[in-house]
Amino acid sequence: MKNYTIKQYQESEYAHWNAFISTAKNATFLFHRDFMDYHKDRFEDYSLMVFEGKKLVAVLPANRVGKVIYSHQGLSYGGLVYGEKLKLASVILVFSAILFYLNENKISKIQLKTIPSIYHNKPAEELNYTLFLVEAQLIQRESLSVIDLSKPIVIASGRKEGVKKGMVNNLEIREVDEFDDFWNTILIPNLEIKYLAKPVHSLQEIANLKKKFPKNIRQFNVYYKNEIVAGATLFESENVIHSQYISANGSKNETGSLDFLYHHLITEVFSNKKFFDFGTSNKNQGRNLNKGLSFWKESFGASTIAQDFYEVETINYSKLENVIK
Repeated sequence: MKNYTIKQYQESEYAHWNAFISTAKNATFLFHRDFMDYHKDRFEDYSLMVFEGKKLVAVLPANRVGKVIYSHQGLSYGGLVYGEKLKLASVILVFSAILFYLNENKISKIQLKTIPSIYHNKPAEELNYTLFLVEAQLIQRESLSVIDLSKPIVIASGRKEGVKKGMVNNLEIREVDEFDDFWNTILIPNLEIKYLAKPVHSLQEIANLKKKFPKNIRQFNVYYKNEIVAGATLFESENVIHSQYISANGSKNETGSLDFLYHHLITEVFSNKKFFDFGTSNKNQGRNLNKGLSFWKESFGASTIAQDFYEVETINYSKLENVIK
């Protein structure tokens, strides 16, 4: 049986970590250290690296709060990241080694947010099976609205009507490199009014991330008579376009700005991608659904996939000891 060594990530492993992420079968640019570390002042990093001898075979992007490890609270998804050569039996052993390491280091629990399957470059649900074996507790489930862009898209008549309004109003869509107009004119005011909230990323943070990931972070604005009326910030990975921020001013129903923008993005700009991910419409850790928002996404042809969140007692490493025969 193989032996695995667990080490905590150190900055000296920056290049090693990133090189591994570039080849893993279930990784995206969110796991690059330049993305993970943009908010390192907010989280106590506790990312783990798993070695077989001197070979890095898996990583766990994570942070620590007291005696609990989270995969990673600053990311939309997480869990164990590994290469295609790591087989199911090996993933079980790797996760057992991680739990044992955490338990030895006085960490009582680990909470994992799974990577939705649409982000996998190849099927990669070995961890999901392992979580069943280790008796992980499902503590949260989010519904994601996703369009399969490889299939014919059926767009509802209401959305088509919005697209027509956009055409009649001569709306203009521009991809831009700056986020100032969207953040300051549309996004921040809307979040403040509707939810008493702020964007997850500050204007400076999203601008800095754009510089580091120019091909992955993209901004599209909608203009009416040369004034911004709507916009979308998108995260682009190999298979998926994810809508990170969507927002418009109060004229969206009259101008059709959001319908016009998303129809353009789905049918033209990103039609060659596998999936378009609108993200969740949930609140209260998945226990409530924003029906109107979900319906709007579904009327573009989106349907639902689930993202699960689990909690594991680290002492449960023992439950994996006799699984492999």
